[in-house]
Amino acid sequence: MKRLAVLSFLWAALACCGFAQNSDSVRAQNLQSCLDGFGTCDHSLLTSTQARRIADLAHDRNLFGCLAGYDECDRSQLTAAEARQVALERQRRNLLSCETTLGVCDKSLLTPSEAALVSKLTKQQNLLNCETGDVACDRSLLAPSEQEEVRNLDREHNLLACQTGDVMCDESLLSPSEAKDAKTGEHLRNLLACKVGQGLCEDNLLTPSEANEVAQARKQRNALACEAGDPSCDHSLLSANKAKQPKASSSPRMQ
Repeated sequence: MKRLAVLSFLWAALACCGFAQNSDSVRAQNLQSCLDGFGTCDHSLLTSTQARRIADLAHDRNLFGCLAGYDECDRSQLTAAEARQVALERQRRNLLSCETTLGVCDKSLLTPSEAALVSKLTKQQNLLNCETGDVACDRSLLAPSEQEEVRNLDREHNLLACQTGDVMCDESLLSPSEAKDAKTGEHLRNLLACKVGQGLCEDNLLTPSEANEVAQARKQRNALACEAGDPSCDHSLLSANKAKQPKASSSPRMQ
């Protein structure tokens, strides 16, 4: 009987120990969930000290989200002073967005002086867009003097595009002298493209003398390619004498 009583006591002790360990594990997991801020936090499993610290942590997290402009902000949890600070941060972020055009600008949040500054910056940015040919240019916002300045810049940009062979060139906007100058540059670029073997060469635009010059340049390039053993070598383009020239004989053996 005594042995049975001892065994029963031991089984009860082990069961209590296992239950305690399991309870401690549940409390630890719950505390971890409360710390992470994810999942379900059971405050009834926290000690009073843990509950107070978790509440402070949750408040600070919410305040951080509100100050950073996150959607998760719960303004109902803020004090009056914190709410004023959050509103100030929101106004500052909005002003930054309006001044830099980065982000969404809500002009209804601007003070009169801020609205005046943003309007000035918007006009300056639009003028710069128009001066540089940006697609965001709104010419309706330009003053008459600014419109004339932009038209002059448009003509200059088009002339430079035509002179440099840019695809944005509109030859219909050139004066006769400008068109002649642009054609001269285009002709020279084509001649050089043909001489160096560039793919944009148009042989039909060459004069007879230029065509002969290009032909000689091609033969010279081909000869160099053949001497270098380049696969692009075309033996049919080599001169008759050079093609038939025997290879250099080896040095005579010493007697």
